[in-house]
Amino acid sequence: MEKEIDTEMEDNSQMDLSSTSIDRLQEHNINMADINKLKAAGICTAKGLLMVTRKELLSIKGISDQKIDKMIEAAQKIESLGFSSASSIMEKRKHIRRITTGSHNLDSLLHGGIESMAITEAFGEFRTGKTQLSHTLCVTAQLPNSQGGGYGKVIYIDTENTFRPERIREISKRFELDENQTLDNILVARAYTVDHLNQLLMAAASKMYEDNYSLMIVDSIMAPFRVDYTGRGELSERQQVLGKTLSRLLKIAEQFNVAVFMTNQVMSDPGGNTAFACDPRKPVGGNIVAHASTTRLYFRKGKGEQRVCKIYDSPLLPESECTFCLGDGGVCDPND
Repeated sequence: MEKEIDTEMEDNSQMDLSSTSIDRLQEHNINMADINKLKAAGICTAKGLLMVTRKELLSIKGISDQKIDKMIEAAQKIESLGFSSASSIMEKRKHIRRITTGSHNLDSLLHGGIESMAITEAFGEFRTGKTQLSHTLCVTAQLPNSQGGGYGKVIYIDTENTFRPERIREISKRFELDENQTLDNILVARAYTVDHLNQLLMAAASKMYEDNYSLMIVDSIMAPFRVDYTGRGELSERQQVLGKTLSRLLKIAEQFNVAVFMTNQVMSDPGGNTAFACDPRKPVGGNIVAHASTTRLYFRKGKGEQRVCKIYDSPLLPESECTFCLGDGGVCDPND
């Protein structure tokens, strides 16, 4: 018997955005026309307004220096981004959601699953399970909290044309969810260029303000950057734009308490063939991606149908690894 996903998501699975809504700027004499301009730019909360630079605000048509000063002053009365005690941050982290990967081994490695308010990056060669984990998370993110889910909808930004709704149907059967409703709860967009990707991120912020989402997936983050910026002459510009894109992703994760999962490609390291280097492959994107990602996972092929996931970098998780498999029902354990 398939379980239907309740359209009214659990109260404790979504942060209360009403108290920090950008609409509250009206209480401080900011007109609605200017507030709507902010919303169109993907700025939907007072916290989101304080997170963007003056330069970005000036790029919004119809927003002047004087208006920005008034808006920022009003936003600071609604939301404070100053110092907080470590205990208050600890209390805030109690709202973090962890979304199961579908594998007990992988969940144990990640201390419960993919966490919200953070960026989790998975990199590795082709056929190591990155996209299959993305599809599995699309389903598990909709499970109730009691089953390790996020009980929210999903936004999937596809840069390599790898999203397959047929896989969602197969994985839904494994978790006994209604296939059609599971598909309806996933918003998919195909990003063709870096500019298009950033436009989609702005639109995603507006969607998350309107409804309850628990997960955003970008598969893969570097694909459009490697196409739109070529050669060493454009490397500096590429990294600057990449940094802004990743910053926008992290701000979305923090504002709306969603988990951001992005896949990444690898490249061969010319110095990786030395006796001291055990693996010549390294993730694309350099230090910009390394510093932006909260948790980095390295996927590689194991024996037979097995895949290996290693904690490559994390502020919380110790360096360790585990094995998992890919089946009809998505990511699972080797003995399943």
